[in-house]
Amino acid sequence: MQLTILGGGGFRVPLVYGALLRDHAPGRITEVVLHDVDAARLSAIAKVLADQARDSADAPVVRATTDLDEALRGADFVFSAIRVGGLAGRAADERIALAEGVLGQETVGAGGVAYGLRTVPVADAIARRIKAVAPGAWVINFTNPAGLVTEAMARHLGERVIGICDSPVGLARRVARTVGADPVGLRLDYAGLNHLGWLHGLYEGEEDVLPRLFADDALLTSFEEGKLFGADWLRSLGSVPNEYLYYYYFNREAVTAYGHAELTRGAFLLNQQERFYATVADRDQAWDAWDRTRAEREATYMSENREVSGAGERAADDMESGGYENVALALMRAIARDEPATLILNVRNGASLHALDAEAVVEVPCHVDASGPRPLPVTQLTGHEAGLVSAVKAVERCVLEAAEAGSARAAVKAFALHPLVDSVQVARRLLDGYRGAHPGLAYLRP
Repeated sequence: MQLTILGGGGFRVPLVYGALLRDHAPGRITEVVLHDVDAARLSAIAKVLADQARDSADAPVVRATTDLDEALRGADFVFSAIRVGGLAGRAADERIALAEGVLGQETVGAGGVAYGLRTVPVADAIARRIKAVAPGAWVINFTNPAGLVTEAMARHLGERVIGICDSPVGLARRVARTVGADPVGLRLDYAGLNHLGWLHGLYEGEEDVLPRLFADDALLTSFEEGKLFGADWLRSLGSVPNEYLYYYYFNREAVTAYGHAELTRGAFLLNQQERFYATVADRDQAWDAWDRTRAEREATYMSENREVSGAGERAADDMESGGYENVALALMRAIARDEPATLILNVRNGASLHALDAEAVVEVPCHVDASGPRPLPVTQLTGHEAGLVSAVKAVERCVLEAAEAGSARAAVKAFALHPLVDSVQVARRLLDGYRGAHPGLAYLRP
């Protein structure tokens, strides 16, 4: 079987390849095709993968190309992890938003809107080529903003595009470990949008073990999300929010922390990866260089939020995410081998969440087999959860409208309607700033 990775020169590609190296079962991926528009980055990551596979006798064959159609031909699965505008674009998104006193995070607030406006037209074009060149392929989307981009691609690919994220399963594993439950076999009651969801229950058989967490102050503040949000606020919510909800519940603190940071997250990663890509081609131990860079990246994740909340340094256990590469591998196995699995995925809503329409892409637990994913029953969103999810979905729809029609008016509306942007005038200045920084937004017309 062939896996095509779009964004094949991306830093996290070795994580996906590592998961494939650990899979020795019949029906495994035997060929990986890397595609990227940056030939130098593509070459660097190909070198890392070659080093990574040096002791593996049955490693999937790797080839690289800058030709999209060539990469797609023969694909059984397509993994999309592109970054339109690169990390320089992300750093600009953060800087322009902070200059207006609002959040510029990659997927949340003004930064997420800007990133979506840049990315959706490219993702739309890719979806059209997949439909034309590899119509039978399943597409696994990790391109951020993941829910928005998956919804854009679904307009061409339907249910054959599935969005993934490691945040929800990472949250569930941390909670399970904290209350002494085995994460394997637990049923997760989780619902929302990508980077905007809540864990309402964690079931061992028929028993919800989440109340054990709320009953014990020491437990409740011993893991990543407990440290970020605090015991009192988690009890007020009666659920455990995805870590990205910090930007909503503690927005002023987050904006202040980002404003005082020596470097924004995007600028930090830009500097770090520029050093890595500039030197890896000349190193004999490309894998070791990549792994050291990865460890530094993970240790500094959400560092500003942890500092302002008093959460301290990340514990080793908390740095264990859900592993998006493991989610991707489990998803491919379930479909290709008909090995049923339950995974939290970004899929069309159907009748899952009553607060949203059937075509909206939501993030919910799904049963997956050879026929694809089917959403499982979850606790319905109510009150502020339903309101916040509905508001952000309305913003996403404005981004889709702006991208489809080339409408600057719809883009301003997307910024202005976001809960973390407090003024229409700010929204207009944001669009002006982003259009000046990103040539890829020239398609937006008055």
